[in-house]
Amino acid sequence: MKTMTCRQLGGPCDLAHQGKDADEVIVAQDKHLKEVVKAGDVPHQQARQEMKYRWLHPKKSLGWYNDMKAAYAELPED
Repeated sequence: MKTMTCRQLGGPCDLAHQGKDADEVIVAQDKHLKEVVKAGDVPHQQARQEMKYRWLHPKKSLGWYNDMKAAYAELPED
């Protein structure tokens, strides 16, 4: 299990997301962005738009995904 923050994943806050792999952390970030933007959080709106774009255009966003997987791999275990 490792931890990445919203900020490490491209968001504006330091909320921690934990997962057994990078994919779990990315899905947790997506859920977080959906929830806070729905609640009216303006600072997260840009990160949410970028995340939506990545889900809709995965081939174009492969660089971001590979960067996040590499960053996750470099983290120490919790």
